[in-house]
Amino acid sequence: MDLDLRKVRYFVTVADTLHFGRAADELHIAQPVLSRQIRALEQDLGASLLTRDSHGVALTDAGRQLLDDAGPLLAAADALRRRVCVAARGDRRLVVGFRTGIPVIPAARAFEARHPDVVVDVQRMEGADQATMLLDGRVDVGYVRLPIDETGLRVTPLYTEPLLVVVPAGHRLAGKEEVTEADLADEPLVWHADPSTQPTRRPLPDSGLRVRGVEERLEHVGAGRGISFVARSETTFYSRPDISYVPIPDLAPDQVCLAVAASRSSPVVDDFVAAARAAAEITAECGNVDVAQGTDAGETTTVRG
Repeated sequence: MDLDLRKVRYFVTVADTLHFGRAADELHIAQPVLSRQIRALEQDLGASLLTRDSHGVALTDAGRQLLDDAGPLLAAADALRRRVCVAARGDRRLVVGFRTGIPVIPAARAFEARHPDVVVDVQRMEGADQATMLLDGRVDVGYVRLPIDETGLRVTPLYTEPLLVVVPAGHRLAGKEEVTEADLADEPLVWHADPSTQPTRRPLPDSGLRVRGVEERLEHVGAGRGISFVARSETTFYSRPDISYVPIPDLAPDQVCLAVAASRSSPVVDDFVAAARAAAEITAECGNVDVAQGTDAGETTTVRG
């Protein structure tokens, strides 16, 4: 039995709304048709996925399992479709993802000199979206900041750069030449992910703030709700009167890498990776970053998953 992805998409919509009428409206199909498709999927799988009674619609244990598994399955199918379309175009467009503060233009110019027929588009990524955008095919190659879930990715270290702590302008540490981890004791943290990924080795109070992107992080810091950390290159894009950046040499530097989906095989992508590594070495010679060591082909690329 082959699993019909269209039926799975229908099921996910019903599972998200827990309402056949609203799901049918979102899918632009008649409700009886949707009900038949869900029953057919249940027959295909040999399991009841939803319960329907006077109280509404609810997921069974099998339905919850399918909903958990359906996201990666449908994302993989979408990524496959995108990769096939790219291959059919002859790789005439390359989408490069990047995080705030990471320069893409030097590598893009070097790459375009060798591939004038390939259009390079750039797509900004947030921390939580890095792996997803690479795996689902929205981005062909991405400049990422660690940590990142490396499952299914080839990750090549490029360079490191210092981290700074960002504090409100009126903070007791604002304006200092540098601070230590010990200086941050008892400071509430504004962070974009699980506190276990915070750069400092000293536990900081959990402020309860989970934010997406640098801008949102700085808004909370500027409002006095906590401190945060940024890479040095990010500070050049965000100069504000309500915050202050302070060096903190105690912290391990921020690591910038290139990442590509492990399933992606493309000479064009490989050429961009080579151009990006060469650009990083030039930047390092100017003293702005510390280039990763041992970056000959095959030495630094890791595959997870």
